[in-house]
Amino acid sequence: MAKEYLVSKAIKCTLCASESQFFCSDRRRRYYRCGNCDLIIADPESQLSAAEEKKLYDFHENGPDDQGYRKFLAQLSEPLVARLKPGMEGLDYGCGPGPTLSLMLEQQGMAVSLYDIYYANDKQALQRKYDFVTCTEVVEHFRQPSQSWPELVSLLQPGGWLGIMTGLFSKTTEEDFCRWSYIGDPTHISFYTSTTMEWIAKQFNLQFEKLSDRVVLFKKQMS
Repeated sequence: MAKEYLVSKAIKCTLCASESQFFCSDRRRRYYRCGNCDLIIADPESQLSAAEEKKLYDFHENGPDDQGYRKFLAQLSEPLVARLKPGMEGLDYGCGPGPTLSLMLEQQGMAVSLYDIYYANDKQALQRKYDFVTCTEVVEHFRQPSQSWPELVSLLQPGGWLGIMTGLFSKTTEEDFCRWSYIGDPTHISFYTSTTMEWIAKQFNLQFEKLSDRVVLFKKQMS
């Protein structure tokens, strides 16, 4: 009976508010997949508290002196810089405890402000518009994507760029998903596919470029 209950249960999608049906489960969590925008959601009942989440983030040791981390971030910084001009102003949204991408972009002639809900909670940084916004390994942590994505887009000037890094689920089956290492982090609760990103682009009138299964660029239309 328990299995039958899980399969039949549905929840509201946290991105588009459509119905999300049970998709699969592992030893720790249940997952639901939206039939409209294709977002895959970890059961809200399994989500960590903000305090528990921050405690895990505090263990992260990534920083500007870590060459491996810089190489990882270069997957986004290099194609983004190729689309920018020196002197442009941006925001690193979700910069974490050791801001690094901002320094890499500043070395390329950009000016970069910082925002992070735990480590740089400067609400003033969210009160203006930018030529570009970066959001690396953050959107998978969104508890309410329906609120967070509009906020990201609202930070862009017309013609501005939004650079996203997150693991995209590129396969289809429940077995593939449950074997995907990306779901092993308990702070990862919102999982995207190319279809989800295309839905976001259409919803917010953005130009969409998928550069890999980890890097996506959006450009805000000139309206």
